[in-house]
Amino acid sequence: MSEYSFVERTSAFLRRRADQALSSAYRLELVRRGVQCGAGVTLAGRPNVELGRGGEIHLEDGVTLNSRNRGYHINMHSAVKLMADRHGARIFIGKGTRVHGSCIHATRSVRIGERCLVAANCHIMDCDGHPLSLAAPERRMTEVGPSAPVDIQDDVWICANTFVLSGVTIGAGTVVAANSVVSRNLPPRVLAGGVPAVVLKRLA
Repeated sequence: MSEYSFVERTSAFLRRRADQALSSAYRLELVRRGVQCGAGVTLAGRPNVELGRGGEIHLEDGVTLNSRNRGYHINMHSAVKLMADRHGARIFIGKGTRVHGSCIHATRSVRIGERCLVAANCHIMDCDGHPLSLAAPERRMTEVGPSAPVDIQDDVWICANTFVLSGVTIGAGTVVAANSVVSRNLPPRVLAGGVPAVVLKRLA
């Protein structure tokens, strides 16, 4: 083994150990803040968590939250953000699901099933930030828009830079193409995409 190879392998080993230690530290921080974490939850980088009084965040076994741009195949603009900032708000992320550098905001309920992939720079939210208020635009400054639960079923893949809006259900096994806006329900096992997202093809 060359000296360079030895140094490379040693550096990689030390980086893995440091990443494992940081993941454990971040997990303890989440638990102290009231997040319910299952076994084997992995945190790459520190997520941004805003948990209000009476809110709930559940991370089931084997969930990965990746907030680190290094090693990710596209540019990740921000850390994972989980926001359940109102009484009764609930975020549930199912077993084995991976979330990369995306924002999930619940005022009522956002549920993501098992073995899902959420690529970087996505936004999943069960509420409109402000009401449209065409008759009285000044209300946009002071009022919060309506909300409706979001349900993303098992084995869904949401590709990068996608928005999932309030009241949407995405059926099991569906793939949503990058840069889409999901504003209506999508059935199981389809490829969907566009603004707004529509079914492009059925998946076998």
